[in-house]
Amino acid sequence: MAQLSLDPMQAMFEKPGDKERKHLRPLFMKGYISDKLMTKMLVDGGVVVNIMPYTTYRKLGLGEDDLIQTDMMLKDFEGAVSPSWGAICVDLTIGSKALLTTFFIINDKGSYSTLLGRDWIHANCCILSTMHQCVQWIGDSVEVINANSSFSIATADLEIWSG
Repeated sequence: MAQLSLDPMQAMFEKPGDKERKHLRPLFMKGYISDKLMTKMLVDGGVVVNIMPYTTYRKLGLGEDDLIQTDMMLKDFEGAVSPSWGAICVDLTIGSKALLTTFFIINDKGSYSTLLGRDWIHANCCILSTMHQCVQWIGDSVEVINANSSFSIATADLEIWSG
């Protein structure tokens, strides 16, 4: 069991069983953006800012007038740099925590509805675990939010080949 001590509370993680492979799954959460249910919100500690594809932006009923113009340039996973279309600040609720959150809008179709990066993780004082498929934070008490398990990935038994 791993233990993290944050006075006056503690967060604890138990070692998963040998057969469990949940750690291979992306950490998808579900919650609400401006009172609209959102699924497939991907939490990724390797991303600095929060990202929202334009398709999600339109599904929220937002238009061009709702965008805050920025000159933010974003680098994708392949290293290509492109400008964001703008930014929006919306109420994001996951679990019992609601926070005004800024998203940069991109012209891309991701496998996620939003990408929650370190900006959101740090603002909420989250401890995330892809191995345990959950997010924890300390408020008045420890709250554990489990990943949205309705999304899964195919797993394969892999043999290590040495030649």
